[in-house]
Amino acid sequence: MAQTLCSVGAARRGGRQAYGFLASLLSQQRGFAAAAEKDVVVVGGGPGGYVAAIKAAQLGLSVACVEGRGSLGGTCLNVGCIPSKALLNSSHMYMEAKQHFGSYGIKVGDLSYDFAAVQAQKDGAVAGLTKGIEGLFKKNKVEYVKGWGKLVSPHEVEVAGLDGSSSTRLRAKNILLATGSEVTPLPGVPIDEEKIVSSTGALALKQVPGEMVVIGGGYIGLEMGSVYQRLGAKVTVVEFLDNIVPSMDGEVRRTFMRTLEKQGLKFKMGTKVTKGEVVGGRVHLTLEPAKGGAAEKMECDVCLVSIGRRPYSKGLGLEALGIKTDNRGRVIVDDHFRTNVPSVYAIGDLVPGPMLAHKAEEDGVAAVEIMAGKHGHVNYATVPSICYTHPEVASVGLTEEEAKAKGHEVKTGKFSFMANSRARAVGDTDGMVKIVADKKTDKLLGMTIMGPNAGEMIHEGVLALEYGASAEDIARTCHGHPTLSEAVKEAALATAFGKPIHM
Repeated sequence: MAQTLCSVGAARRGGRQAYGFLASLLSQQRGFAAAAEKDVVVVGGGPGGYVAAIKAAQLGLSVACVEGRGSLGGTCLNVGCIPSKALLNSSHMYMEAKQHFGSYGIKVGDLSYDFAAVQAQKDGAVAGLTKGIEGLFKKNKVEYVKGWGKLVSPHEVEVAGLDGSSSTRLRAKNILLATGSEVTPLPGVPIDEEKIVSSTGALALKQVPGEMVVIGGGYIGLEMGSVYQRLGAKVTVVEFLDNIVPSMDGEVRRTFMRTLEKQGLKFKMGTKVTKGEVVGGRVHLTLEPAKGGAAEKMECDVCLVSIGRRPYSKGLGLEALGIKTDNRGRVIVDDHFRTNVPSVYAIGDLVPGPMLAHKAEEDGVAAVEIMAGKHGHVNYATVPSICYTHPEVASVGLTEEEAKAKGHEVKTGKFSFMANSRARAVGDTDGMVKIVADKKTDKLLGMTIMGPNAGEMIHEGVLALEYGASAEDIARTCHGHPTLSEAVKEAALATAFGKPIHM
């Protein structure tokens, strides 16, 4: 006790060194292992968190990153973007071989797939990328702390170890919250991750179901539905609204839905699911019209609940510090990603803006640049969105409907991949490029691409919007021939001058 009092006196007289000794002593008395103070402690090792940690270290800051999953990469790498794209690719290759190889002059015999091997390839990709992030942490001298982080003061994070037997208390000048999001539950439809699954369970099925119902017609539902439809499942998408992907350009969305229907996906629009239960190994669902009406029953082997995601802030200690959130559970931050507690920042799915991995990455970089005394900023108006079905649909900026709602007098230009020489040569012609521009100034307002490799091509539109380009700027830029990107040039010609060359 005398030693503690002596340390208190020394801390009051001088010192940070004495204060650190006191903090260490008190931590040990409470059963915590103490650690040296960092410039930044990042809570969450997903795309936003791990990228922020690496960038902070590159800026010369001392950094620790806390992650409770036991592997880095967050939802995106472990049970989201990366594994879903692996399954999408495998299923697309199978479908190409089954339906289209013959038209290319490639003969195949009896065709089948090994679903266990498909899953193993996916798992291998995830494991390799996770280890890659750990390697980047070591290279950049980021301390990786495995455990669940909780705010205990404006400058302290308590980390409960993965085994639950130990705790560490980290001190930092600044704390960055990057804990991402979780699946939004659907009342009356309890998820067991075997028969009634979230996207996490859908990625880990042991076999392809005979019949699958997807609740929710957003990007995740359509992507996972496409995977299992290609592999032989009968897939029905049940959507509460009258449209799938409501944020998508209306004209493109209608074409997109017709294309998915041609591929075999079925849709029940304007329908809500009020109950789901597993009976005798089958999922029994109760459905009703969204606007009211008689209930109906539907059965399937697996039901995917995919109605969106919500911020994950459970156990973070926000309430104890008085950190403010909005009515959707998002952490309220200023233009510099600061919460109302100045030393605590938040990014990614925890804060307003698109719930996308690449947006979280940009948030993380900007936040730590600000901590380092630089000028970080993210332009949410130029964050692209991509649906990785086939054809892909990618967009950036305003849709035609959004532009008109904001008061713009607009002009649009379109070009079909049916008229694109590269798409015709490879037999992949579904879709179009659509450009929206201001009618008076020709300034680009938005771009949507539905077609092969749309997710790669959209970045021409991202750059054009970021630099304030006009449709004519794109139209007068030379594009290589024969490429799919020529469709962007042709759509720009249609927008700027009223007519494309090749259609």
